[in-house]
Amino acid sequence: MNEIFDKVLQAARKLGASDVHLKVGLPPVFRIRGVLRTLKDVPPVHGDVIMTFALNVMNELQHERFARELQVDLAYDAADGNRYRVNVFRQRGETGMVLRIIPSDIPPFERLNLPDRVRQLAGEHRGLVLVTGVTGSGKSTSLASLLDVVNRERAAHIVTVEDPIEYVFTDRRSVVNQREVGLDANTFADALRAALRQDPDVILVGEMRDFETIRTALLAAETGHLVFSTLHTIDAKETVHRIIQMFPADEQNAIRIQLASILRAVVSQRLLPRVDGRGMIPAVEVLINTPRVRSLIEDPARTGEIIDAIKDGKHPYGMISFDQSLTELVQRKLITYETALSAATNPEDFALYFRGVSSGTDGPELEIE
Repeated sequence: MNEIFDKVLQAARKLGASDVHLKVGLPPVFRIRGVLRTLKDVPPVHGDVIMTFALNVMNELQHERFARELQVDLAYDAADGNRYRVNVFRQRGETGMVLRIIPSDIPPFERLNLPDRVRQLAGEHRGLVLVTGVTGSGKSTSLASLLDVVNRERAAHIVTVEDPIEYVFTDRRSVVNQREVGLDANTFADALRAALRQDPDVILVGEMRDFETIRTALLAAETGHLVFSTLHTIDAKETVHRIIQMFPADEQNAIRIQLASILRAVVSQRLLPRVDGRGMIPAVEVLINTPRVRSLIEDPARTGEIIDAIKDGKHPYGMISFDQSLTELVQRKLITYETALSAATNPEDFALYFRGVSSGTDGPELEIE
């Protein structure tokens, strides 16, 4: 049974898909360059076939979790050595699956089209670095690439806590221990607390999903470790707000001060289709924690000014706003103006900013395709 699906997954890789959707009554559906496409000349998938494949790729603990929660996340190693992140779930009484294709190797940072300032974050030795964005925005890949920079460039003990483990690291100059929630630990918070007793230099928390995980991650960063993690937030301002709002009202002022002290950077990503059809490219917002940013985080009345600090901090600190990033991508003819406009947080504000740049008030002449 797995051989049939392995062939489907091989076809997905060949076509450059990022995800594979398996739903009862439909042929396999691939997401290619951000667009869902149904495989032609392939019969619809039957429910018993999906269920059999799902059960074959689960271990005993994952079986139990699926039976209890009716959904489960796991990693699948296909016969050809390729790896996939899998979500199995129930819908309308049937089993469905979505598989995210994980590249065979951790992409070198230089291939990610991220600013050099982001790479420099791998050189930090303490504090909190967050990579944020919606599902499918490339957070896991960016974090894996940053972590591999650490792995290759300095001797460190790296502990990762993931659900599931996606990229598998090979020890280079560092020693990397990877723990999977549900397999090697019961919860993110449990594994993170244990990591603090394992002499870590760098800790990766796959996702800060809950209050306890966030609290422990902040403590880890405060006690002298470099902590990388992700949040499903669209930008730095929302990220700061989300973290603080996770805490009871009577703790929020103290958390603001703690976060302002330990935060090193927030990198937010949005993947956009390239104009040449060669896959996707990230638009990014990069917040670096400067004295000005620190004061804005500490003051709830001024946190909304973070975007202004980002715009003003481009040249001295290497920060970049989404509007600046989108404009540069259009200027380099990597995305269309229409794509940039649709991806902007506020399309009206972006259009005004772009017109200002293209008129020469804030940069070189740009050409809208």
